[in-house]
Amino acid sequence: MATPPSLRIDNLKAALNAADIAQHPVEVHGALVGLICGGIEQSRREWSASLLELMNDGQALPESLQHLIDELYQDTLARISDVDFGFSPMLPEEEEPVSVRVEALSLWVQSFLTGLAIVQPKLHNASADVREVIKDLAEIALVEFDVADDDESEAAYMELTEFAKMAALLCYSEFGPEPSESQAGVIH
Repeated sequence: MATPPSLRIDNLKAALNAADIAQHPVEVHGALVGLICGGIEQSRREWSASLLELMNDGQALPESLQHLIDELYQDTLARISDVDFGFSPMLPEEEEPVSVRVEALSLWVQSFLTGLAIVQPKLHNASADVREVIKDLAEIALVEFDVADDDESEAAYMELTEFAKMAALLCYSEFGPEPSESQAGVIH
């Protein structure tokens, strides 16, 4: 599933800047994914209120930005709830230097963990696998940004990105809604 052009990082960044919101699009996406993976109620009122609290101190967004955020939510939910759609963290394109992408990944992971913790305040009660993944994500959030632009750093970045993706999917499988029979592929 191709990402709609309106949900590209540069479009979201321009909309956030126009609204005087000093967050990077990866932070918004990370928080949104954390809320979804934490099992937040999927009504617009619930997820939107929590996201607005994180990104704009609970204040309403300009209509054009709210529309983009709604579109981002729908796109993200579709991708994370159906493995065929190919969920992955929103991160800068590979043309960007590795250090920029590593910093963005760190911001995404920090925001993901924040969103997850809001919905799941008792993460210590999660399964051992989820607790281990969260511990590892916390370490990724602290990664150094001063990395060389070489093949080794590129490979490490790709590995961390894949880990963040799999961690989000694991959290969604544990805390997200139970799949309906049609989603689970049950045949009667």
